Amino acid sequence: MNTLNKYKAKDPIDILIFEKGLRIKNIIIDKDLDLIAIILNTGKILECKISNYPKLKAATKDQLNSWQLISGGIGVSWEELNEDLSVKGFIKTSALNTMLRDLQNNYKKLAV
Repeated sequence: MNTLNKYKAKDPIDILIFEKGLRIKNIIIDKDLDLIAIILNTGKILECKISNYPKLKAATKDQLNSWQLISGGIGVSWEELNEDLSVKGFIKTSALNTMLRDLQNNYKKLAV
């Protein structure tokens, strides 16, 4: 078990992070595309919209590109913007957006 977490995780995302070592390896930001691509140490890529995060949405390109990984890759920080985001939050946002897209696409098929 990871020393960052002294208790046995019950949440499946916490298990991935604290017991299995899931981490952010890198992020790529494209303000013009309203995109944050979160590259995980597994090779998987999560996609989120910059506009989902008000402080990031209002930031300049230079401010957006001035990020650093924190807690060994458990999160990312934009110190100048006073914004810290976690891998857990990115996973939840990405999963929710994927599910909503799938439901909307299925609804369109049913409505035809």
